Amino acid sequence: MISNLSNSGKWVLYPKPKPWASRKLFCFPYAGGSSFMFRRWPEFLPEDVEVCPVELPGRGRRISEDPIDNLSELISSLAGSILPHLNKPFEFFGHSMGALISFELARYLKTKFDIEVSHLYVSAQSAPHLEREPKVTYNLPSEEFIEVLRSLNGMPDELLSNTEMMQIMLPILRADFAICETYQFTSGSPLNCSITAIGGAEDDKVEIAELYAWSELTTNKFSMIQIPGDHFFLLKSEQMLLSTMSGLLTKVSPFPGT
Repeated sequence: MISNLSNSGKWVLYPKPKPWASRKLFCFPYAGGSSFMFRRWPEFLPEDVEVCPVELPGRGRRISEDPIDNLSELISSLAGSILPHLNKPFEFFGHSMGALISFELARYLKTKFDIEVSHLYVSAQSAPHLEREPKVTYNLPSEEFIEVLRSLNGMPDELLSNTEMMQIMLPILRADFAICETYQFTSGSPLNCSITAIGGAEDDKVEIAELYAWSELTTNKFSMIQIPGDHFFLLKSEQMLLSTMSGLLTKVSPFPGT
């Protein structure tokens, strides 16, 4: 596996290193999010799982970097950087935009390197091959874009009303929204890993049928779970999600196809 190790260290974090762990769980944030949202995960997941949050450009310790607004470019850069970290069985968890990234990264690794993720956890995201109603908001004027953000109920009003903070956040959010809104699914071979789709019981952005459609993208087992909460249950129902993930990871084999 060839890559720039110093560069790869920017992408993958180890908040609680576990060199003895039998597998790794790479975690991908939603639009505007960072690795910080997974800071508590190592405390509540099984001891044999090493939690590895992925830090995208433009946030966290990479705040000085320009965010990437194209999914293909992001996947290409991320894949090359994550390769040195795939030294044991690994699983992906992604929430909303993070689910999209984790799915396309899994496909890329399988196609380009014949490396397969053991299990894919896709959270609060409709299956990517479904037809979507075209929607473009990432390039709206700032005031209109902020109102779009407000309607999603994922950011507190005090943050949305903080001009200085939003000057920092808007480029990141615009880039992430561009990734989601310009994404085009391309047909290909289904994954061989199991997929678990996780949805919020009160999420009005992703319907149950749209979650279930993930079952069409794998030749392996599929399961679906609902968590109390809206689209942002990852934060608002964090303890319930962590308890659920702990149970799922305890049952899951670390080897693909089993």
